[in-house]
Amino acid sequence: MKADTHPDYHMIKVQMTDGTVFETRSTWGKEGDTLQLDIDPTAHPAWTGGTGKMLDSGGQVARFNKRFGGLSLSKK
Repeated sequence: MKADTHPDYHMIKVQMTDGTVFETRSTWGKEGDTLQLDIDPTAHPAWTGGTGKMLDSGGQVARFNKRFGGLSLSKK
């Protein structure tokens, strides 16, 4: 096997959004660096069952009519 083909795999600290910290091995950063997460399983609605909703103003038909409302299929 060729030498120096694999990245450096070392211990880092991961800080969750609630402030808890744990150690893991990673290729990210340098030995002893701290990775601060913006989104993690303790805060993201996909894991917490949040009620985030996409706003849909009028639905698909209204959006279509707004975009193509001036078009007609009749011959002039």
